[in-house]
Amino acid sequence: MNPLQPNSLPPSYFDDLYRADPDPWKFETSDYEAAKYAATIAALPQPRYQSALEIGGSIGVLTQLLAAHCDALLSIDVSQLAQNQAIQRCQQLPHVDFQIMRVPEQFPDRTFDLILVSEVGYYWSWDDLRSAQQGLLDRLQPGGHLLLVHWTLYAKDYPLSGDEVHDAFLELSPTHLRHLAARREEQYRLDLFERVRSLNSPSSI
Repeated sequence: MNPLQPNSLPPSYFDDLYRADPDPWKFETSDYEAAKYAATIAALPQPRYQSALEIGGSIGVLTQLLAAHCDALLSIDVSQLAQNQAIQRCQQLPHVDFQIMRVPEQFPDRTFDLILVSEVGYYWSWDDLRSAQQGLLDRLQPGGHLLLVHWTLYAKDYPLSGDEVHDAFLELSPTHLRHLAARREEQYRLDLFERVRSLNSPSSI
């Protein structure tokens, strides 16, 4: 495998983007993003989750939608500039918490029955993706759901492609994850997994 560039993108990459434009990917105004977010929420197999983790919450547009389906939601991001906007957007949602955290070097110290990884996996290097996979497995409760949503077109700045990220998680099925659903659109793909319940299944990859 020859990554487009070998290292995970640093937090400064994202801070620079948000300084230049508070909404660099047009999450608030793009019809494409709105349709993708609707598909993301519609893919959730349960109407409600006890404790959810959103990795890469950005300015909180999807966070706000996801919060309606969770008793508790932790949204993490590497950029304080982005997260400040998310906190403001979700200020009327007391069950949503925010932390600055860089996966895979840092992970929350609790488990979740839903983890969402949306538009973040291709920022990791291959090594960091593998570390992130282990961290996610360790924090996803047996029977819990992992939802991946990623843009699939070429981006020269990104270490990985969306397809590479999703295919790497498909490699964990069926021993660690059970693949429940897949959806591919012109510019993105969505894959839903469930953490295997068997206590005999290996916990490390």
